[in-house]
Amino acid sequence: MAKAYWIASVNVQDPERYKDYVSTAKPAFERHGAKFLARGGAFEELEGDVRPRNVVIEFSSLEEAKACYYSDEYQAAKAIRQTCADANMVIVEGNDP
Repeated sequence: MAKAYWIASVNVQDPERYKDYVSTAKPAFERHGAKFLARGGAFEELEGDVRPRNVVIEFSSLEEAKACYYSDEYQAAKAIRQTCADANMVIVEGNDP
């Protein structure tokens, strides 16, 4: 089964409030086996509209990635994030190894 990835590009306006998002989202990520491959860090702007925080999260499957996003726990976190940050997010299915 192919893995899946959340890919997010984020502009945080309120870093203190964003910490509340992170702590509220943590149980959903733990329950769904999320593995953070990139979380912030240095980046190089190449093309298009770029936001300063980039996140890549690995899940065991597309179904697990979707289940995490649509879970009650993550939806509560998302409501917080939307008050303190703008984001573009996608779920992408990976290639089978």
